[in-house]
Amino acid sequence: MDEIRIDKYLWTVRIYKTRSLATEECKKGRVLINNCEVKPSRIVKINERIDVKCPPIIRSFIVTGISQNRVSASIARTLVEEITPQSELDKLKMMSNTFEKRDRGAGRPTKKERRLIEKFREL
Repeated sequence: MDEIRIDKYLWTVRIYKTRSLATEECKKGRVLINNCEVKPSRIVKINERIDVKCPPIIRSFIVTGISQNRVSASIARTLVEEITPQSELDKLKMMSNTFEKRDRGAGRPTKKERRLIEKFREL
């Protein structure tokens, strides 16, 4: 078979953890094929470009193979080629590095502390 539903494909190649989550994301308009929003029932073919909006970045993939069943992670990597620009991936790294580490049991930051944190982030 050279075609499969987009929601099933996203689940098969492990872009989304569950098929229902992939279906929801398609309905919300966060999945694009060749720059067009798609419904979960849209058929995917080899060599099509898939863009997945994962705020704050947009991940891009090229379909290189199709499997009807969910496969292991090592095989899934052969079915899809990630073409996301490095600048987008750097944004994601930066977001994870800016996460504030707080002492256990410190609780929520006070209003004053939040203002200091926001001021620090702006620099």
